[in-house]
Amino acid sequence: MRIAYVCTDPGIPTFGAKGASIHVQEMLRAFLGRGAEVVLLSPRLGDPGPADLEAVRRIPLPALPKEDAQSRERRMLAMNDMLRAVLDDLGPFDLIYERHALFAHGAMEWAAEKGVPAVLEVNAPLIAEQANHRALALPTEAAVSARRAMSAAGVVSAVSDGVASYARAYGAGDVHVIANAVNPARFPPTAPPDGPFTIGFLGTLKPWHDVATLIEAFACMRASPVADARLLIVGDGPERPVLEARLAALGLRGAVQFTGALCAAEVPAALAAMHAAVAPYAGHQAFYFSPLKLYEYMAAGLPVVASRVGHLHEVVAEGRTGLLCVPDDAGSLANALTRLARDPALRVRLGQAARTEVLKHHTWGGVAERVLRLAGLTVRGAA
Repeated sequence: MRIAYVCTDPGIPTFGAKGASIHVQEMLRAFLGRGAEVVLLSPRLGDPGPADLEAVRRIPLPALPKEDAQSRERRMLAMNDMLRAVLDDLGPFDLIYERHALFAHGAMEWAAEKGVPAVLEVNAPLIAEQANHRALALPTEAAVSARRAMSAAGVVSAVSDGVASYARAYGAGDVHVIANAVNPARFPPTAPPDGPFTIGFLGTLKPWHDVATLIEAFACMRASPVADARLLIVGDGPERPVLEARLAALGLRGAVQFTGALCAAEVPAALAAMHAAVAPYAGHQAFYFSPLKLYEYMAAGLPVVASRVGHLHEVVAEGRTGLLCVPDDAGSLANALTRLARDPALRVRLGQAARTEVLKHHTWGGVAERVLRLAGLTVRGAA
């Protein structure tokens, strides 16, 4: 079974440390584990990558130079014809699997024309994200390209109901919601750490991750209920200076550690230093995420507190696999964390149940098997 894995997104370093990069690597790993020969096509191959992915054949696509948004977007559109030619040269394939990117439709249309099964993985409403948070110079062309990709795809895999609705709005037909997952082998359960109760956050420091509310909740805890609590923030991003300034104003900078961005191999050790982990999200935004951090926390056997937004209550079952809090409410989050701080037995019970949940229902191997079955291909291996 030969699979072409296509990722033309210039913002994703394939073997990098950001969440999207880990997602790509884990799907490559899962396809290899199901006996596939995998050919990766990407403009950002970069580092050699993990040793266990050496079997992946890597085909570099042209990197995009730094230039004005319109010129860059026209280059992305032009990549479609070049990608078709590359697939012609590399074929035949049994499956084209593509991580959806702005202005990308060539791979899905090539597969449709050749009669090759194709799955388009959609992770976010990319056009809205680009327009709202970055710059989109060619919105009409972006919409046309998205419609071409969605219409040509045999199967569309969306990470949430919100993303599925976005895909259907652009013409996708056979849409399946397949949430993100975790590789549990990366996160063996460990004994709780010694020392003060440590709350952890893993992720990019951007506004929608709402670490600001976590900091206010932490201040509430330090004021009396758990005066020696510590906060460990694993990751980096544009919000860090604002967060550090707020901590300094609260007199709490010394109680908080920022690790900066870590490579994937360093993350399990960081999680092992936590007693509980938080997935905070603002309530005012349209929630369409499928947070990798949540599954990684759970695989590590950590008790989780998550905001009650979107579908997160389906992953974190209140009182069974974690605790839920009111979004944007520092008091609600502080209460949930204080409850965990005061009850070690509850932490153990929730953490064990969380790990069991992801082992059964949220592994990358399971995602790959479902994708292959939807594409009508034979599955080998185990989740």
